[in-house]
Amino acid sequence: MLPVGENVLVQRLYARDESAMTMFYDNYGHILYNVILRIVRSESLAEDTLQESMVKIWSSFASYDANRGRLFTWALNICRNAAIDCIRTRHYHEGQKTQSLEKSTACYEMAASGFQPEHVGLRELVMRLKPNDRKIIDLLYFGGFTQAEVADELQVPLGTVKTRARAAMHALAKAAR
Repeated sequence: MLPVGENVLVQRLYARDESAMTMFYDNYGHILYNVILRIVRSESLAEDTLQESMVKIWSSFASYDANRGRLFTWALNICRNAAIDCIRTRHYHEGQKTQSLEKSTACYEMAASGFQPEHVGLRELVMRLKPNDRKIIDLLYFGGFTQAEVADELQVPLGTVKTRARAAMHALAKAAR
């Protein structure tokens, strides 16, 4: 048997009363949010999942049977299943593998601190390369050119630029040891 307040809420939801859905959200939303949050472990994903769950609760309320369980339990199962579906998605797994730049500030601090490759003696190592290789490395790594732009600049085939860049990198690695 449902409590009196919940019984009235269920009747209003069956009647498609939107204010009853607002009341339901006000009464149970924070609890459902916390359950979802424990599963997805992301506040933004938990908020999105809760909103999607509320829409699903509203749209499929006709399938709720008060004789089989309480309204909160039914809604909790919908929210829990939505959260589980959320963490099974490809987007969620890819988000777990990558870090946002806000979380990895070490990279940002190094870039913002004005790091210059000359500070580690790289320029001197590059000067030991053959002139053709040196020009390619200068354009690629110090000039910020892409391989295609270097090929256009030097008027050589792209494959030649790639081969020379790879050979120059091997030569630099040997020289650095």
